[in-house]
Amino acid sequence: MPEFNNVSVVKKANVYFGGNVSSRTIRFADGSLKTLGFMLPGEYTFNTADEELMEIIDGDLEVLLPGSEQWQAIKSGESFAVPANARFTVKINTATDYCCSFIK
Repeated sequence: MPEFNNVSVVKKANVYFGGNVSSRTIRFADGSLKTLGFMLPGEYTFNTADEELMEIIDGDLEVLLPGSEQWQAIKSGESFAVPANARFTVKINTATDYCCSFIK
């Protein structure tokens, strides 16, 4: 879906890693949350509370998912899932635009 309708957007950005990663929170009428974000090239480790689905809108990265020893290449139009209460690392090869859905 190229756009979201009937949502609320939190004005204040979520900024991480010295400004190299930022996102905005989108709230839906049913209470679900997503973030729309942008990551500059670099390597970043994140912790999850909820299960997450990361959709890559544009960009090129590698992800090291929990329980894996191999990096997985992800590019524009692809996605990956991360379990709740986990840690994962991404290597951003080119500036990356993403949408993260939080699964409760």
